[in-house]
Amino acid sequence: MKVMKRKNTGIQNPKGYMLVEALIAIAIFSVGFLAVATLVLTVSRNNTSGNQLTEANMLAREQLERLKNTAEITLLPAGPTTFSDGPMDGNGNPGGIYTRTWTIQDALGFNTSREIKVTVNWTSRGRNRSVVLSTITKGNGT
Repeated sequence: MKVMKRKNTGIQNPKGYMLVEALIAIAIFSVGFLAVATLVLTVSRNNTSGNQLTEANMLAREQLERLKNTAEITLLPAGPTTFSDGPMDGNGNPGGIYTRTWTIQDALGFNTSREIKVTVNWTSRGRNRSVVLSTITKGNGT
């Protein structure tokens, strides 16, 4: 029977071995940290975009509901008429990034209803954005 000799697989000169382990650990940690940092930046950017979209939607809906609740719809213009207000902030106060325009017209031609189209525009990160809501109403909230 042969006796197997064990080969020495250990490090002959352990000087600097701890330094190599530390450098590898730092490299792995750095990659993980960069991934987390990128994630945080992306989430922050998307949060801001979502907030702006929600504010613009609420501004458009507020104006649309105000016009829909007109008691006498025939008092609103029958021909295509565009109105505008802004710049405004997300609460409708003067000064901000949003501009709101709305167009009113008698789309059906019977002078009993109005088509209302509300558009809110703003610029975010160099790109023009907008929200458009439209409806046909007979007034009194309908």
